[in-house]
Amino acid sequence: MIDRRRYGPAITAVTAAALLAACQSGGAPPLSLSGLTKTVDGMAPDGTDTCPLSYDIAKAAKTAGVDTAAGPGSVKGADGPAVTGEGGKRAELEEPFAQNPGALVSCTFHIGTEDVEVHTIATRKPQASATLAPLVQQQAGMSFDDLIAYMKKADEAKAGEPVLTGSGNVATVRLKLDGEGDAALLIGIGKSGGSSLEPARVGALAEALARQVQ
Repeated sequence: MIDRRRYGPAITAVTAAALLAACQSGGAPPLSLSGLTKTVDGMAPDGTDTCPLSYDIAKAAKTAGVDTAAGPGSVKGADGPAVTGEGGKRAELEEPFAQNPGALVSCTFHIGTEDVEVHTIATRKPQASATLAPLVQQQAGMSFDDLIAYMKKADEAKAGEPVLTGSGNVATVRLKLDGEGDAALLIGIGKSGGSSLEPARVGALAEALARQVQ
């Protein structure tokens, strides 16, 4: 989830603009901008412990060939809400969602002894994933130049195709939306700059989770 105490000024319209210049699955409705926005508007401002999207992390891990136990919540114990929402009606003037309306749902899961952060974002205008750039940089431990190159590659990828960072523990997947807008899924596993999972497994996990919401 985005912690503004850690990322602060990095998560601003300026950052998003610079980058622009350079669980709804199964029987659930298709993923849409309006649907994700309504989900966020209905969430408690301080977050919750239950992911409102129909992600099945255990099933996705199995599909990715990971046989380690997986489930909801942080393996480290409660250090804040497991799920947060941003955007929608709660977007403030200085935030990216005020300039590019949309919503973000961030859910924390775990696989084995590592946490898995799953961020689902949808915006009205292109490059929804630009808002997640500070998370990518922190989780992957990459330079700003590498970040810009990565975000460009992720934005140009085909929907459903996972794009991994050089660290191998972060993956972005562009999502198809029902109706207008742009959307993406971002997963980050383990500590900054690395995970015990092989990069191929991380990519397969991101792809499996993306299929659950499309």
